[in-house]
Amino acid sequence: MARLNDDAQWIILMGFLVSFGLFFLALIINQSTVVGQTTAEGVVEFPKIDIRDISHVIKEHVGNNGAVNDRVYHDIINISLQRKGAVVNYTIDSPFTNPLTVYNHSLIHYNNGVTLYNENWTSY
Repeated sequence: MARLNDDAQWIILMGFLVSFGLFFLALIINQSTVVGQTTAEGVVEFPKIDIRDISHVIKEHVGNNGAVNDRVYHDIINISLQRKGAVVNYTIDSPFTNPLTVYNHSLIHYNNGVTLYNENWTSY
């Protein structure tokens, strides 16, 4: 660069600065796109409707006395595994039974390989 005049040196230097700036901005824009994409995929992958449907069916068939129908129990497990690819298990415990009220403590476990969800509830 010693043979070039001062104007040419400034033009070449500004060309390097502009190309470096464009490369840096392209890198930042590329990273922000990746972050937005993975965040959106995380929201889409959460099976909210599947969990809500399974929970509703379980709560509907348990009833107030805490009795679990074995056929319904095995159907829920098999259907969720075959159709949704999710492992579902639930337990119903009646730790305290009063002649006036029945307390049921229940646990639902849902795992589809991406989402692990546990739900506890107590019904009176």
